[in-house]
This record gives sequence, structure tokens and C-alpha cells, in this order.
Amino acid sequence: MATGRTHRPATRSRGIPEATVARLPLYLRALTALSERSVPTVSSEELAAAAGVNSAKLRKDFSYLGSYGTRGVGYDVEYLVYQISRELGLTQDWPVVIVGIGNLGAALANYGGFASRGFRVAALIDADPAMAGKPVAGIPVQHTDELEKIISDNGVSIGVIATPAGAAQQVCDRLVAAGVTSILNFAPTVLTVPDGVDVRKVDLSIELQILAFHEQRKAGEELEAEGATAPAASSVPPVASASPAARGTTGAATGRKGPDGDVPAVMPA
Repeated sequence: MATGRTHRPATRSRGIPEATVARLPLYLRALTALSERSVPTVSSEELAAAAGVNSAKLRKDFSYLGSYGTRGVGYDVEYLVYQISRELGLTQDWPVVIVGIGNLGAALANYGGFASRGFRVAALIDADPAMAGKPVAGIPVQHTDELEKIISDNGVSIGVIATPAGAAQQVCDRLVAAGVTSILNFAPTVLTVPDGVDVRKVDLSIELQILAFHEQRKAGEELEAEGATAPAASSVPPVASASPAARGTTGAATGRKGPDGDVPAVMPA
């Protein structure tokens, strides 16, 4: 099987838009689920619904792959799984190193989805000398002093950073200098990399903040809807029967406003 350092995905040379590339894993996940249920074919509408996109966008995305399906039949599930896997480079062996084996790094090391999708965790690396030699997910942790040698020995081109924010840029610089050209960054900081190095950032706090925004907006819409169903102000009986003398020199007579808007037509005694 080919290794990640000698074979690169062909998406850039074929001119596939980045937005399409970002959706390919969604299609692959949906197709894999269909394959596991032995579903032979799927329509664009069914697959689009499973992937969470509209069918017109799906057909456009697949046109970049040269896959148009068969009218009245749909798409061959197994062939699409192979086609998208090949386009994403998942038919190759991608050795990955994870740097920073705290709670998050250990959770990533234990994630079973890497191996099933073509990624092999080649090494776990941490700066804490006390961690050296300790097995995590069956892999002994190695010290950061060995980082460059580990990358060279394993032909690593993808690095995962799960360190604290303060250490992330230094780790990133060392990874790049050692030959890593793709980085998945879980550290809560923005990394600076040279041209030719791809960085994907995963920030759980940002995702939660975006969800909080949507929750706040939905709550505001509910309040507006409740306000729209409340009795209109004009339905309150007017108090025009009060005499001018009773009104005295209120804001209603003079046109002045109080701190909360119009002063009521009748003020309490």
C-alpha cells in the first residue's frame, strides 16, 4: 500500500472547488452507511438528504468526479465509495502523529475512526518526560525530543496538534521543519505556516459559541411571536372621559415625554 509521503491527492490538479472537497466526506459517510446495509444504488435525492445537502448541489459536486449516475437507477453505491475514497486519498496509508497527549490527545488516540478511514496513528508524542513509555491506546508515548526522527522514520506528512495554546506554534514549526505538510490543529490558537502547508483548525468552543448565537436568535424569534399574539394597545379602553382639569399639566397636554416615553393621559393623584 502506498504511503502518504509519496502520493498526494489529485483534487487540486483536477480543479475541484474547496467547498466540494469539504462535502465529499459527508457523501462518503452516507454512502458507507448504505454500503453496510447492502444497498446497491441510491438516487441523488436520497443521498443528498442523507448527507444534508440539496440534490442539485450533490449532482454538481459529483460532476467534478466524472460521476453522473444512471437515469432511473441512480448511483452505484460501492463505486461511489471507491471513487470518493480515491479522490480523498483514503485508498492510501496516511501515517499520523499526535502531539500533546493530555485528555484530548488521549481521546483522539483512542478514536477508532482513524484506521477505518485510511489513517494510521504512527506515534504519540508529549513534552512531559513522565509520559514517555506509557501506553495510550496500545501505543507507547514518546518524548518531543524524538519528534523529527519519528517523522522521518515513519514518513509522516500529517500532524495533529492537541497541545496547550502556548506550545502549539513551536510544535507546528518543528513539524513543518521536519517535513509535515498538513496539520490538524485542536489548540485554541491560530497557527502561522508557510505556503504549501495546509492547516485545518478544530475549535470546540467556537462551535459552541455559534450554537449559542442560534439559540439566542431562536429565543428572540419566539418572544417576537408571543408579542404578535398579545392584545393590541388600541384594544384598551381610552380614558378620554377625564376632564382637562383632571389632566392638569400632564405630559399628554404639553406634549412632553417622561423617561419611559409618553406620559400617561391620567396621572395618579
